[in-house]
Amino acid sequence: MADPTGIDTTRPSIARAYDVVLHGKDNFEVDRAFVAEIVKVVPEIYDVAAYNRQMLGRGVRYLVGQGLTQFLDLGSGLPTVENTHQVAQRADPGARTVYVDNDPMVLAHGRALLADNDRTAVLASDLRDPAAILADPKLQRLIDLDRPVAVMLVGILHHLHDDEDPRGIVEAYMAAVPSGSHLFITHFCDSSQDARDAERKFLALLGTGRFRTPEEITAFFDGFDLVEPGVVALPRWRPEEPVPSELTVGQRLMYGGIARKP
Repeated sequence: MADPTGIDTTRPSIARAYDVVLHGKDNFEVDRAFVAEIVKVVPEIYDVAAYNRQMLGRGVRYLVGQGLTQFLDLGSGLPTVENTHQVAQRADPGARTVYVDNDPMVLAHGRALLADNDRTAVLASDLRDPAAILADPKLQRLIDLDRPVAVMLVGILHHLHDDEDPRGIVEAYMAAVPSGSHLFITHFCDSSQDARDAERKFLALLGTGRFRTPEEITAFFDGFDLVEPGVVALPRWRPEEPVPSELTVGQRLMYGGIARKP
């Protein structure tokens, strides 16, 4: 049963499950039980979360280096260490970030975290409604849609089923931002039998978790200019330390990339 705040403690939540694997404290037994089931299939799942978080940091630093100062972080999840606004503002104190998530715990914790940061906001909205999000006064206060925007879908598109038109959703956001904007995606990848087994667990226990092939993930960037090295396993995207020539199952579980809108 959901409590009055809208937090349902009887079913695992995407944001809270991600919090579990990041060793956070904003989760419930149902979320920990879900992650325990995933660990049976992919023992490295905690490492996978770390790879994704590291990719977020490298990606945001790259984007700031390209002159981006506006970040729209869609499906952002619960605040943890090295959040988008922290990475961006460390590189450019004037950077602005709008977080979007439909989990009520994200809204509560996000507002507390950002209470003293007037260049950052959190929207309790569903990323599947681009028109409503782009028209939200909180977004429009911080994000000038006439200037380049970094549109971030980090670790979230795999939670959209094919019949929810994830590619159309990506295109709607990118159509609203000008040339010079960038698209930043990370995504669970159908890269091994273990990945396919994990997908079955996700779909059975969480109800979402579509592991797409590298080609399917790359297709989200159609029409945009992929930056080197393209769409690759996360540890191989502009690494800051040596990467082994042979990657483990966990290191290949998520792929990602960044592209510029021409």
